[in-house]
Amino acid sequence: MSPTTPAASRIVVVGDALIDELRDPSGSREFVGGAALNVAVGLAVLGHRPTLIAMLGDDEPASRIRAFLADHGVRLVESPSAHGTSRAISDRTDGEPRYEFNEAAKQRGIRFDAATRAALDEADLVVVSCFPFDFAEQYRELVDAIVRPEERVIVDGNPRSGMLADRAGFLAHFEEFASRALLAKVGDEDAELLLDDSLEAFVDRLRGTPGGHGAPGAILATAGRDGATVHHGDSAVHAGIVALPGPIIDTMGAGDATLSAIVDHISRNGMPGTAGAWAAALEEAMAIAAATVRHEGALLRVPTAETVSLN
Repeated sequence: MSPTTPAASRIVVVGDALIDELRDPSGSREFVGGAALNVAVGLAVLGHRPTLIAMLGDDEPASRIRAFLADHGVRLVESPSAHGTSRAISDRTDGEPRYEFNEAAKQRGIRFDAATRAALDEADLVVVSCFPFDFAEQYRELVDAIVRPEERVIVDGNPRSGMLADRAGFLAHFEEFASRALLAKVGDEDAELLLDDSLEAFVDRLRGTPGGHGAPGAILATAGRDGATVHHGDSAVHAGIVALPGPIIDTMGAGDATLSAIVDHISRNGMPGTAGAWAAALEEAMAIAAATVRHEGALLRVPTAETVSLN
């Protein structure tokens, strides 16, 4: 991709769209969410007009999701769901959140029909997030539908324990897909869930070509309060979290905001080729993530000039 790639690049995000139900001592609230949806809407907030490929039911929650996407200028290519629209319940009534998923989320899937394939074919960048890598047929259809992944695919496995049908299958397919990608994102929670090991071990595994696969073009490793690191070639560039005014309200969308910011940077500037370029990209992403977690819900927020400079 050319370093002068315009901001109007066609970006397609493939993955989940759902209703996030948040329960805490103050009551219950619902938000339109899903990792892929969060990334697509985040890109829209950052000035793009992305397309989201996701599964929805024929029900009222789906209508809310469609309206939310339309309000933010995100085009939807919809896959049908026999089980209705996916729902994730985050119960924080006694401290540490517990997650539950309905049957639609557990049986998630994308229909790779003509409209889906056309959207993928036309995209300059394809972002795959929270895809059902544990379903072998879905994985084969994904691979078959995307040409030139090493030039334009960015992948975030984003596994969820309550949605995971086959942990070993998910890991194997994610590693294989990541090996073909321009960039792969992994988090500390992903490493714990898929490997029972550290984020560093997961990064080493991806870079060490497990099973004979090649390594991703770059790896974005996110570690919550410990910031994020990009591994690209022989270099590793780290950025810590950004301190902004106000308390941290909700960390649910931090990783998705970080990924949106990195995709935005790649779309506008091309793939960073030096440690300095990656440092600038990570600085932007960490500031955006810091602004996002200071609001309830996962909608990406951009820091104001009064709080932090992104230059």
